[in-house]
This record gives sequence, structure tokens and C-alpha cells, in this order.
Amino acid sequence: MSSYGLVINGEKISTTDYLDVLNPADQSVVGQMPLASTDQLDDAVRAAQVAFPAWRDLDDKERQKLCNQLADKLEAHHEELAKLITAEQGKPLVQLGSRFELDGAIGWSRATAALDLPIEVIEETPDGRVELHRKPIGVVGSITPWNYPVMIGCWHIIPALRAGNTVVIKPSPLTPLSTLRMVELFNEFLPNGVLNAVTGDDQLAAAMSAHPGFNKMVFTGSTATGKKIMASAVDSLKRLTLELGGNDAGIVLPDADPKQAAEGLFWGAFLNNGQTCAALKRLYVHADIYDAVCTEMAAIAQNVKTGPGMEEDSVFGPIQNRNQFEKVKALVDDAKARGARILTGGEPMAGEGNFYPITLVADIEQDARLVEEEQFGPALPIVKYHDVDEAVKMANASPMGLGGSVWSSDKSKAKQIANRLECGSVWINNHGAIQPNAPFGGVKQSGIGLEFGMEGLKEFTVTQTVFV
Repeated sequence: MSSYGLVINGEKISTTDYLDVLNPADQSVVGQMPLASTDQLDDAVRAAQVAFPAWRDLDDKERQKLCNQLADKLEAHHEELAKLITAEQGKPLVQLGSRFELDGAIGWSRATAALDLPIEVIEETPDGRVELHRKPIGVVGSITPWNYPVMIGCWHIIPALRAGNTVVIKPSPLTPLSTLRMVELFNEFLPNGVLNAVTGDDQLAAAMSAHPGFNKMVFTGSTATGKKIMASAVDSLKRLTLELGGNDAGIVLPDADPKQAAEGLFWGAFLNNGQTCAALKRLYVHADIYDAVCTEMAAIAQNVKTGPGMEEDSVFGPIQNRNQFEKVKALVDDAKARGARILTGGEPMAGEGNFYPITLVADIEQDARLVEEEQFGPALPIVKYHDVDEAVKMANASPMGLGGSVWSSDKSKAKQIANRLECGSVWINNHGAIQPNAPFGGVKQSGIGLEFGMEGLKEFTVTQTVFV
């Protein structure tokens, strides 16, 4: 079993206490997570503060070169990190699993490294000019979730470093090992203190969000935790980027082709076993094609395997942790008790792992828990509607507003409906297809701020207006 430590000021640091990290496929111990003390958190913040001036003042092209080298390092250790993700997160190594996550992390890192923040000239006259400069904020605190530990880690780290900030990252205690290894690899060539990693439980996350040494916090995770981070940031008025929960709705219009739409609907809902912020989590289908869509989606579900991530024919792995497993089970059980019809799945699979099959739930009402609450797992409610206005109203009824989609053979009509959805991103005949050059963020209680592309990079800067 490999040894893992905190990474502070370029050094691997041991702790007095450790916590077992479990493989969700069989509950075996993958490794041990070091539990950082508050003193060690202070050390990490101090290291980032000391490193900040030199990193900020480094020639921009040199900083860009180093950010590209981070992507090179991911490529060089692609298989090692992919296997570690599968071991601690559970997703398959193949298909759209861990190797896919590493590919995404590399692609996003290169795209972000390529961005520049030029001086913007707002006005130029014979009497002078006005310029807008973007400057790094300082020390960025990053808290990442368990669903995409390496890729989301890169979504936080790379733009922060590219903009000239230093970073202290804390991964989820459920999937910390791949992040610790990634940060260890990055520190083979980054200046000491530029990128640090601490690990621990929720108390450490609370200490980070309240720590006066952070100038910005970036968090991906639940809305409930995001609200706590926002409250903790008040005293020091930290900048915030919060990418929070989503309960994304998809609306299938009556002119959609059921067979053609089913494939996109299925993968939009079940990418990463449904454990994706912008997954399709509520599906509204017009009554005229309801049965046909249900039949087509069920046919796909019955031909994909849920199993251990290291088995090459596994398309889906286990739910990452027992608490999430129990939540998915409870939501499906509630739907069954209310008379909903289970098309596929619906019962836990045998064995020690957190295996729950792809579950499609039909004839379910809008007020069912599986519709109202974000399941974040392999269960999809399919709600029948008769009027498009009714469908839009139900889609917008959620307090969340991350993503949404409209499915139709008429893109012009679909765009009109999409414009009425209250969400940060909307797709036509697709769902969840994010990309590194397109801003991504939520409205309502799905978050604050944007990620990706130039708009995402600007989130890691403060503006200075210069009157010349």
C-alpha cells in the first residue's frame, strides 16, 4: 500500500492520525488519508502566502509554460492516476470512467493554460486613456468533491495558477488519494508553496472557509455545504466561486424521435453513474411519446453492465459511498411506495459493494421525493406531461438551476422553450456536454460565479482600473 502525505511548501508531510479510504466496490482499504491538524493548515496557508509574490511576478509566459507542464505530468502518469481513481471512486477504468476523467483533466488544463489576460483599453483620447488590468487575488482555497477528484481538482488548480494565484487544495475525504498524488507530482517542478494539499474531514473544510489567510474560496459540492462556506467567508469578505447542486430537468417535446433521443437522454442522465452535477436528473416526456421513450431507454439500460471498475466490461461502477447509496435507495423506495412503475433496476445488487443498478422510474408524480430531491445516482424519474407550459413550470419549480435541456426535431422551437428554463446552461438534443471554452455555472441555489474559459479565468482575478 502506497504512503500518502500532505503536501506543504513542496514537501510531503506526515500526520499523527490517518483515516482509511475504502474501495466502494468491495469495502477494501485502498490507502490511508492523513488527517491534517489546524496547525498544518496554517502552515499550508503560510507557505502559499510566502510563495505568492514571486509567483505573481513571474513572467507570464513562464507561468503559462509551467501550467502546460502540469498537463504533461498528468499525461506521463495517466494510467497510475486512472487506476487510483477507480480504486477509491469506483468508476470503471475503461468506457467513460477514470481514463476518460484523466483525458478531460488534461484537455481542460491545456485549454486553460493557453488563455491570456490582456490589458483592456476602455477609452483612448488625446487627453489620455483608461485601462482595465486583471491581477491575481492571492491565496486560493479549493475544496473538491468525490465524483471527479482529479478533473475537478484541475478545474480549480489550473485557472488559479494561470492567473497568478497560489493554492491550498482539500479533496473529499472519500477520494483524497488521487489528488494527493497529483499534487505531489505537480510539486516536482512547481516552486515551493505555490500548490499545497491538505486532507481531513468536514471540520478541516470549515476551518478553511473561515481562515483569514485565504483571499478566495472555490468549492464544488452540495448546496448545503456551499451555504456554510458562504456564511464563513463573510468576516473576511472572501471572493467565492461556488458550483453547487443541480436537479437538472430535460423536456422531450412531442415531435422528438423517441429512438433517436433515447441514447442522448440515457447518457445525459447516467454519465458517471448519475454522479455528475450537470446530469439529467428529472425527465419530462410528452404523453404522445411517453411509452415509446420509456421503452427505448429501458432497452439501453438492460444492455449495460454495472460492476467492479477494474472489470473491462463494466460500464457503470458502484455508488461511491454508503450514505449516497442509502439516499438513492430511499428515494426509489419512496417512489415505489407511491405507486410509481419501475422499468429497470429498483433493488440493490447483492454483495459487499455499493452497487445499485440503472433504475428508470415511470408513472411518477411531480411531488415525489425522487423528482424534488437531487438523487446524484443511478435513478431517473420520468414524468408524463400533456402541455408544454406545464412541463416548463415543473422544470422551473426546483430551487436549483444548474442545467436543463430540450429535445425536439425542431431546433428553433426547442430554443424558444430553452429560453424559458431557469438554469445556467441549456442544451438542445443533448445534456451535460460541457467544454473548456464555454462558461459554466448555476443560477438560483446552484451556485455563484462561473468556471471555464475566459469568464472562468477572470473569477481568479481582481480588477484594477488605470487612468493614464
